[in-house]
Amino acid sequence: MEDLSLHILDLAQNSISAGATLIEISISDGLEKGQKWVEIRDNGKGMDQEKVNLVINPFYTTRTTRKVGLGIPMFKASAEASGGKLQITSQLGKGTTLQALFISNHIDCIPLGNMEDTITALIFMNSEVDFVYTHESNGRQFVLDTRQIREVLGEVNIAEPEIINWIKIYIKEGIEELNGGV
Repeated sequence: MEDLSLHILDLAQNSISAGATLIEISISDGLEKGQKWVEIRDNGKGMDQEKVNLVINPFYTTRTTRKVGLGIPMFKASAEASGGKLQITSQLGKGTTLQALFISNHIDCIPLGNMEDTITALIFMNSEVDFVYTHESNGRQFVLDTRQIREVLGEVNIAEPEIINWIKIYIKEGIEELNGGV
């Protein structure tokens, strides 16, 4: 995949397929340290340790429509190509957490990509799922929590085009502010 946002989109869809109703996506840019951490945590059905060991294999999948599962193995390969690593923790009935370290100043570190499109696409396509998107950079933090938005909206569907457009602009402006208005 050409950027991390596409990996995140794919992995969040895996969480939804695993029955998650809450997906937390966290990005931490330690630009001064040359590190980028990406964490995806869900409350889906989780996996036992045997399955955790299997999901990093591209020739393992629980899908019946194809014989390979590339999401987690490609995410792991992207992290390792930059000199980083991937850690998976999971508990049956409680959910799964993927934590990936990317060495951001490494020549093979892929860019973050368009997170506002990724998060808004996830919300639009999965309006019944809650998402928390946290992005930290240089001591600042931006948070979008759909539970808070739903509370303000009341009966209005979060997937309404006007709401999705507002969310996209809100995320874009939040990220720009983290990056010093760039």
